[in-house]
Amino acid sequence: MLTLASKLRRDDGGKTGRASGASDSTHRVSIRDRLLTKGTCKASFPDEDKLHHFQLAVSPDEGYYQSGRFQFEIDVPEAYNMVPPKVRCLTRIWHPNITENGEICLSLLREHSIDGTGWAPTRTLKDVVWGLNSLFTDLLNFDDPLNIDAAEHHLRDKVRHIPGDSNLILNSVLSSDTHSLRL
Repeated sequence: MLTLASKLRRDDGGKTGRASGASDSTHRVSIRDRLLTKGTCKASFPDEDKLHHFQLAVSPDEGYYQSGRFQFEIDVPEAYNMVPPKVRCLTRIWHPNITENGEICLSLLREHSIDGTGWAPTRTLKDVVWGLNSLFTDLLNFDDPLNIDAAEHHLRDKVRHIPGDSNLILNSVLSSDTHSLRL
């Protein structure tokens, strides 16, 4: 049986990582945060005076997009937390939920949602980071795509479209000189 403690020990190479004075609730939050992002996401601020505008690099460590590095631009509007941040993928990628122009299909980024999975004032930027990270693993969706061509390509060529085949999936990233869209 997999437990959080055993997964954390395995990820940390057997170290417990708990400070002797840390409270149980702080320790639980720390474990949750470390397990959910797995060190695959890193934020950077192009202009340190503009904290409402930052970039996020996602480097999946499993699945179809393993070993890739995908850059996102996140703008937090003045009306945040009532409206979601604006997110765009800067890296050209062949992905069923990301268009070649960088538009992203992620339910929590929708301001209005019929099914209740869209943005709510109780959501945070951490939810956005987790969602973007999950686009490359848990939320990878070929059945309800934004980029129909990428999803159809997967359905036509499942034999070559397998995890680890980064040459096929990351073709536009690896074959071009520029890794960012110039918009």
